[in-house]
Amino acid sequence: MSIYESLNRSSSALAVYLVAWSVLSIPICVSAQQRPAEEIDRKVEVMLGKLTLADKIELIHGVDDMILTPAVPKIGLPALKTSDGPMGVRSWGPTTAYAAGIGLAASWDTALAQRVGSSLGRDARARGVNFLLGPGVNIYRAPMNGRNFEYFGEDPYLAGQIAAHYILGVQSQNVVATVKHYDANNSEYDRNNINSIVDERTLREIYLPVFETAVKEGHVGAVMDSYNLINGEHATQNQYLNNDVLKNDWGFRGILMSDWGATYDGVLAANAGLDVEMPSGKFMNAKTLLPAIQDGKVSAATIDDKVRRILRIAVEFGFIDHEQHDLSIPLYNPQSESVALESSLEGMVLLKNQGHLLPLDLHRVHTIAVIGPNAYPAQPTAGGSANVTAISPVSFLTGLSKAVDSNTKVLWSPGLKDLSSIFKGGGFSLDAEGHEPGLRQEEFDNGNYSGQPDRVKVVSDLDFVGPDEVRASGRTLAVRWTGFYTPATSGPQLFITKTVRGDGDTYQLYVDGKLLMKEKGSGGEPQSAEIDLAAGKAIPIRFEYTSQVKVIRVEMTAFPAEEALTPEAKIVAALADVAVVAVGFDPSTETEGHDRTFHLPPGQEFLIKAIASANPRTVVVLTTGGSVATDGWLERVPVLLHTWYAGSQGGTALAQVLLGRANPGGKLPMSWWSREEDDPTFNSYYLAAGTEDLKYSEGVIVGYRAYVIDVNKPEFPFGFGLSYTTFSFRNLSISPVSAKADEPITVSFEVANTGHLTGAEVAQVYVSDPSATVPRPERELKGFERVVLKPGETRRVNIRLDRRSLSFWDVVSHGWKVDPGKFVVRLGDSAENTPLNQEFTVR
Repeated sequence: MSIYESLNRSSSALAVYLVAWSVLSIPICVSAQQRPAEEIDRKVEVMLGKLTLADKIELIHGVDDMILTPAVPKIGLPALKTSDGPMGVRSWGPTTAYAAGIGLAASWDTALAQRVGSSLGRDARARGVNFLLGPGVNIYRAPMNGRNFEYFGEDPYLAGQIAAHYILGVQSQNVVATVKHYDANNSEYDRNNINSIVDERTLREIYLPVFETAVKEGHVGAVMDSYNLINGEHATQNQYLNNDVLKNDWGFRGILMSDWGATYDGVLAANAGLDVEMPSGKFMNAKTLLPAIQDGKVSAATIDDKVRRILRIAVEFGFIDHEQHDLSIPLYNPQSESVALESSLEGMVLLKNQGHLLPLDLHRVHTIAVIGPNAYPAQPTAGGSANVTAISPVSFLTGLSKAVDSNTKVLWSPGLKDLSSIFKGGGFSLDAEGHEPGLRQEEFDNGNYSGQPDRVKVVSDLDFVGPDEVRASGRTLAVRWTGFYTPATSGPQLFITKTVRGDGDTYQLYVDGKLLMKEKGSGGEPQSAEIDLAAGKAIPIRFEYTSQVKVIRVEMTAFPAEEALTPEAKIVAALADVAVVAVGFDPSTETEGHDRTFHLPPGQEFLIKAIASANPRTVVVLTTGGSVATDGWLERVPVLLHTWYAGSQGGTALAQVLLGRANPGGKLPMSWWSREEDDPTFNSYYLAAGTEDLKYSEGVIVGYRAYVIDVNKPEFPFGFGLSYTTFSFRNLSISPVSAKADEPITVSFEVANTGHLTGAEVAQVYVSDPSATVPRPERELKGFERVVLKPGETRRVNIRLDRRSLSFWDVVSHGWKVDPGKFVVRLGDSAENTPLNQEFTVR
């Protein structure tokens, strides 16, 4: 969704609200009566019969940014409020922020997902919210997607189980969950225009199953259509996805709403199954629909079905029986903060712990340096409609400072200067001797640098705003700058570029004739690259930039990388026994609306290397929605800990993990390549040249499905995560070893804690189908269980596989199919480490 702020009170008025809501204890909201479906339907028909056609059309579009439907007193229907999510009830004031969706998926804990959902449901009722706009469940296809942090990773089975339990939790509190964004919305690059080209099998096996599980197992009350087109049809006009699949195949009885502003044609959307246009009736309104109904282009029965779905949800969730706003639940709820802490702790993934540096021993560690832009203030969530104003977020610096004893000092440095303060012209000159400062700027209205430039001038620095006539026309503009850069000091030089948030922007930077930086699609976030150069030697540079958008701006600067550091950063690191470097993104650099970079923001990679040089006992703590480039710095640090976006209690959780008061048990819900080029979507993530088509050419071979059959291995595999203790798997058995396709199969095994600390292991069951008649991934996750064990404890685990666990989507019969023959079960703790396997046959 787009960002909407629906509460705009003064700070003093808000303070009064907080106090009032926290002390009142009058129970208003009670659990809705569990009525049989037949009784609900009878009541709905009575309500429907009291509405005129005009009434009905008013109910199928929003009336305010966060009001789904208007109140209709004659049938007892109140106005139904929505709130952005999914990491907190965002739209009606400050709240508790829970761990990001990808962090929740990293817990691999369905019971925790349900507790988080229940807590979110209570937070929603404390604010009178009927619909929570979450969870987001789009598949993590590539790390650049600006909204990966909201979602549940790359695997449809894991994501589906986390999503279904999250939904069950939210809806247990009589709040409707809204699963989004349906469908194939796996990047933020040009999201309003891209046409996701996805074949039928890939849709069914990778991108639809999470939504299917949300409907069939989570019984979700609402689904939100996405902005993009899918195979040539806007999501809100997609008959196949909305009617054929969602409503007919899956039997969805709830409400299908648009994303905010994602409706493009009222008649087509109405006939294709869209029930509610949000945030207002720009297209599905009386002016459009009444004539269409009169002309037979839209049937009255189609409108009735939409209203029936709205009323059914209102009756089922008790919205007509009680006041949704529950004043007995405080706005700042200690119970919510406790669940938020759980979500932070369980999702943290320890990726590297060389020499067992963690957990820190405070008998030996007396000074800890906390350094980096993400150390303070807290970064509980990323940006966009998932951003939450947390009531009392705990920063990493604060959490660690509070957790250590009086014998331990915590030092702090931001590590990097503010980017705006170091964004300067750079040492550019027109000639190699540096006598003429500036750059030669050539503009080509043809967009391809051919022929003579339309405009030429010398600029003092690279800070370009496109000419008005080109911006107004929307033509492609190409601009080239040439000149020389002379380093003031020898060593790493930092080149930084920054553009507007233009999805049509592309650029290339050549330094000394070599391509240093190439960018497409990140939409305005600063990019950077390092290169070692000698002081005083002029190096030729060429920067080429093209844009198809009307708002055109680009900047570039260069300077010795050392100048990006704050003066005390390395001094503080050298003084400490351990240095904790907190780096990553924030709501301005990882957000809805555009993709992020694969590399860390400018200067952060250099900061890691500089601190590691000053203190070899360096712990890198990441705040991101997925993987980042690690080439050049990971080998220099002994510890890498991923916290994702850790919510309100992130600092508390980090301290507990670093100090060994909690044992990290998170596992990656996505694969991690050290270089962008290694990702299987590298050549297909962006648009085909000259089109808006985004071809999912990798098909079903997404994430770990690629590298288990390829020599191109990831830095860290799907499912990977370290612990402070050790585990083993034993005594794998399968029953029966020969079964019919429709016969359930039980995979049984033991998990043992072979170490000296209590900890959590995630047993992962992968299925292989070597006798399949179609190409299938070498292995696919089909079961998992998170097990907490004491030292020396062993537990037997049983995981059930059903027909769907063995199936692929057959494009001939348009259904799920199981090929008879040999199957293999593989058991382990990641997609790569599966030490136990056993065969069985399907006849």
